[in-house]
Amino acid sequence: MSIQFLGMIGHRLASEIIPASGTLFDKNYIANFARAHEEAGFDRILVGYWSDQPDGFLVTAHAAAHTSRIKFLLAHRPGFVSPTLAARKLASLDHLTDGRLAVHIISGGSDSEQRRDGDFLNKAERYARTDEFLSVLNKSLTSAQPYDHQGDFYRAEQAFSAIKPLQSKLPIYFGGSSPEAIDVAARHADVFALWGEPLQGAAETVQTVRAAAAKKGRDIKFNISFRPIIGNTEKEAWERAAHIYETAQKQLAESGYTFGLPKPQSVGAQRLLAAANESDRHDKVLWTGVAKLVSGGYNSTALVGTADQVSDALLDYYNLGIDSVLIRGFDPLNDAVEYGRELLPLTREKVAAQTRGKRSA
Repeated sequence: MSIQFLGMIGHRLASEIIPASGTLFDKNYIANFARAHEEAGFDRILVGYWSDQPDGFLVTAHAAAHTSRIKFLLAHRPGFVSPTLAARKLASLDHLTDGRLAVHIISGGSDSEQRRDGDFLNKAERYARTDEFLSVLNKSLTSAQPYDHQGDFYRAEQAFSAIKPLQSKLPIYFGGSSPEAIDVAARHADVFALWGEPLQGAAETVQTVRAAAAKKGRDIKFNISFRPIIGNTEKEAWERAAHIYETAQKQLAESGYTFGLPKPQSVGAQRLLAAANESDRHDKVLWTGVAKLVSGGYNSTALVGTADQVSDALLDYYNLGIDSVLIRGFDPLNDAVEYGRELLPLTREKVAAQTRGKRSA
């Protein structure tokens, strides 16, 4: 079993330590950012979703037009586009990207942000809607004949999509730590996504989700997200982490921008914040300093150390059954290039060596 690396691209240069500047939709930056990930050896890149930012479908299409191999993971929130239309949009985009698309379904962890786009359902209702959305989406993506649907959230008569994904199966990513989220994932997800958390918590989540999927006769893969901070020495890496913390703290205080509002309805955010409040260091190299700054609002946990130390930590998660990892830096484009120089090939070689060892044992 090999390991997959995902990155994440934005539509302009900005991070917790780099103030946003220039045009909001920077076409050249999107293209350069995507190419940098492809050249660094990433397998796939995430295009995120925010209630006030440019449309992810168009960001993905533009990035795909300037790359040839790297795959894409498009974040999408149910509730604003009907599942029948979403199916046609996703299938069309899969053709446009030459079969390089996957979709990450996000039910929404913040009532206030959902309401910005006119969604006033509560958390439990959002997950119930997501369950139905994915059922209808799958019918449109696979059905060879028109179908009718009548549910609690959607109705359709003789629904049909003439265009199907170029791939035989459009991969579905899904995340969430609540019982409702795990139930939806067990029914529909191909890949369950975790935010970076200590090994014990990650192991428990993998076991819980895998068991839930098995009860429905399904197998499921796992992805986890981190923000690696690499140094030539361990001391240099932690000095860099301290600088990132101080810079982020200052920038967030001055701008009032949280880079992902705290999500009081998100169990995943609560777990991440609990780990941060317990200690800012866990396991070998896990650091939760920035995660605490942003109240666990998004994937903000870091792995701090040399490339060798960070790759060892990634191998620990791989051995829990998590065979893909999303990594992004606090200096987004430059860090993606840096990861490609040593961290990605080193981790892949360790996974390959471990696999060879098991085969020869």
